[in-house]
Amino acid sequence: MNSEALIADHLDRALAGDDLSAADGLALLEVRSPEAIGQIQQAADQLRRQLVGDTVTYVVNRNINFTNICEQHCSFCAFRRDEGDDGAFWLDLEQILEKAADAVQRGATEICMQGGLNPQAKHQGTSLAYYQRIIEAIKTTYPHLHLHAFSPQEVQFIAREDGYAYADVIVALRDTGVDSLPGTAAEVLDDRVRQVLCPEKLDTATWLEIISLAHQHGLPTTSTMLSGHIETPEQQIRHLHHLRSLQHRAIAEGYPARITEFILLPFVGQEAPKPLRRRVGRDQPVLADALLLTAVARLFLGRWIPNHQPSWVKLGLAGATEALTWGCNDLGGTLMEEHITSMAGAQGGTCLEVADLQQAIASLDRPYQQRDTLYRRFAHR
Repeated sequence: MNSEALIADHLDRALAGDDLSAADGLALLEVRSPEAIGQIQQAADQLRRQLVGDTVTYVVNRNINFTNICEQHCSFCAFRRDEGDDGAFWLDLEQILEKAADAVQRGATEICMQGGLNPQAKHQGTSLAYYQRIIEAIKTTYPHLHLHAFSPQEVQFIAREDGYAYADVIVALRDTGVDSLPGTAAEVLDDRVRQVLCPEKLDTATWLEIISLAHQHGLPTTSTMLSGHIETPEQQIRHLHHLRSLQHRAIAEGYPARITEFILLPFVGQEAPKPLRRRVGRDQPVLADALLLTAVARLFLGRWIPNHQPSWVKLGLAGATEALTWGCNDLGGTLMEEHITSMAGAQGGTCLEVADLQQAIASLDRPYQQRDTLYRRFAHR
């Protein structure tokens, strides 16, 4: 079978609901002919239509990065600071609640909250109590808000600081009011890549363990991949295979929660530390590369993770809108503010109004609808 026939076979099997092998996914990522890339785009868009229809969803949310003081030194991060550095910040409880109040005033249904790993962030002598104090303050004042908060890296950090098991931290966060966990800190789930990008971060096995524990204990998660830096196509596919396996396990074992969405996060290096920036050799994502990976992710993850979202912060709204024709069905959230990517030099902005998202979706002649964090759609008003 020639290469064109092989590609067609891979696409036909994905559309029929079969799981592609790692070799199949790699073959799709490595195509170079415009005709084959166009076929991959069409197949990804067709599979999106089969699984979730034509409606593009969005969420009204606010992002709160409560501190950028961090003990780690990831090679891609322009966000972190040491205490006392220019640009270092650490929001107090009153400031966090002011941001939550503003979000509610603007119609938010979700607060997304993550921060740096600050060893000084303790309450009554423990890290867990500090995080619980923030959760309690938000949920006591705004019990209806969905709190999408604290990555696997933050769970590991709390567990290490206080001597808890990961499951104990997850259950404590859940019982205090966290409703779901962001699947960030994944970067690329390959330890050779992580040794360069984030050698101080949790390793692949620990990230996978914490996400699976969240599912076992009833906390839905998202999933992400930081792409377009030093990783190879083989490592990209390995990452996607890890995510697909996680979801398969959650479903097969009957866990009460699972992965709700996949978000591709193309690398922005304009303000990244110089060694990685020089190694990557560019400041902004390559849209064509991001779109092909978007389509292949849709085909490879198949029916297991039906919701796919581009990052308008990283790609810009025009690039993210284009990704809606490469297999994505969701345009993300309003965010209202964002610091991690904007401090890296992203050009997509930090806040969009609902009308901006709706107009972008309507430009594709696709219907739009507001959703909540778990992809339950609101009735049109």
